[in-house]
Amino acid sequence: MMYALRRTSHDGGETTTVATTLHIHSLSKTFPGQVALNDVALDIEEGEVHALVGQNGSGKSTLIKILAGFHQPDANFVVTMRGHDFAMGSAVAAHEAGIRFVHQDLGLVEAVSTVENLALGFGYDTGFGNRINWAAETKRAKQALLDLGFDINVRAPVATLGAAARTGVAIARALQDTKEGISILVLDEPTASLPGADVDTLFEAVRRLTKRGISVVFVSHHLEEVFDITDRVTVLRDGKVVGTKATKDLNMDSLIEMIVGRGVTSVAANRTVDASLAPRLQVQGLVGAGINGVSFSVQPGEVLGIVGLTGSGRDTMVGTLAGALTRQGSVLIDGEELKGGDPRESLTKGLSFVPVDRLRNGILALMSVRANITISNVERNAHGLRLSHKDEKAEAAEWVKKLSVVTAGTEVPVATLSGGNQQKVMMARSFRLNPKVLLLDEPTQGVDIGAKEEIHAFVDQAAADGTAIVVCSTDTAELARVCDRVVVMYRGQIANTLTRSSGLSAEKIDQLLLAGSSMATAS
Repeated sequence: MMYALRRTSHDGGETTTVATTLHIHSLSKTFPGQVALNDVALDIEEGEVHALVGQNGSGKSTLIKILAGFHQPDANFVVTMRGHDFAMGSAVAAHEAGIRFVHQDLGLVEAVSTVENLALGFGYDTGFGNRINWAAETKRAKQALLDLGFDINVRAPVATLGAAARTGVAIARALQDTKEGISILVLDEPTASLPGADVDTLFEAVRRLTKRGISVVFVSHHLEEVFDITDRVTVLRDGKVVGTKATKDLNMDSLIEMIVGRGVTSVAANRTVDASLAPRLQVQGLVGAGINGVSFSVQPGEVLGIVGLTGSGRDTMVGTLAGALTRQGSVLIDGEELKGGDPRESLTKGLSFVPVDRLRNGILALMSVRANITISNVERNAHGLRLSHKDEKAEAAEWVKKLSVVTAGTEVPVATLSGGNQQKVMMARSFRLNPKVLLLDEPTQGVDIGAKEEIHAFVDQAAADGTAIVVCSTDTAELARVCDRVVVMYRGQIANTLTRSSGLSAEKIDQLLLAGSSMATAS
């Protein structure tokens, strides 16, 4: 079978015909006891950026793994590439068809240069005596990065490059070594750890690719980026395609409703903070790693957002306040000063925090969901010198239900849960303490939109209960959603402040971030 699929659209009186690069119809995948994909249909058009979105478990990863040849699909599917039959589920066929993948972890060897990273797996240009022609290799690597808009030192170790440049190296590596030309580039969560300015740089590289006729499949939980860079969006839910729509025909609320299957509401916009109350958290003259004399306070029931580029002090704020990092200055809860360098004392006096790196500093991967929830205060379930596992299980089960944690039970290892559910477990660990002050560092990093909305609802509830909350995040849409006030840090100090009364929005936060200290404080 050989035929060319084309779609005709009518826009503003003009008729355009768009070639379909990849056509998928009736694609299913069944694992023992689970239907991961059910009758999926998808068309990727030539030169478009096509978003693939959905909650964890929706089928996105399975679809990408089938496309890459890692999984084999069920029988009776129809897939074509540029009008030709395509052996879906074959890594060789995917590579020969010019489909390339850049995963979230990038897979770079950071100790060596861009030149060497591009050569790994592809070989070097050699001359007389099989000696590597470093001049030719350097020129080739330099041009490959320039084609994407990155002018970098290709002989420097990749570890010394910025986050966007490292992503650019991974893309350049994926795009090389093909005779037929690249047809599709799959970017799987490419911006998960990128600050805003680096995201813009990456998106410029993506636009350069589409001008060359390359199609880009963009997988992301950051929906604001979907609206920034994509042409069309396909939503998966429970292994099925909910729908495919032009991005311009969607807004944030309608897209979220497609993803989660219901509408969402924001409580934060209607929350009021009693300014007459004494501050619950007071920070005076704080000095620490990347922080240079910062002072602020947070009222009971208030959510304060802290944002800033990497190195501004935002990324070390939670650890410094919690006592995990060395500090000078004073941190007070209800007027009582906390010792620096003593997280245990901070916990005892009512301060709880959720760190940014849950895998390294948060979850106890091999321990149970129960143990991960109750470890913040095991004495609560002790009777004398004896710990009651029965009471622990009951409390853990209550929090699993309250926070909608998807798990096979409280006794399974927490490592078996998805990232979003691991994050909920960490939230439960803090919420069960009913803290006076709650510090959250990138609370929804790497979680899907459904889990993100649930975590935001938990923050709303904690604020309603009188907790003073500090949220450090690079997700400006998140800050605009949950915060009453946002401070923008620049070179270790607070440069600007935004409040709800002054029109707090993701756009205004982004504007202040890009402006640095050059803009006057908004209030």
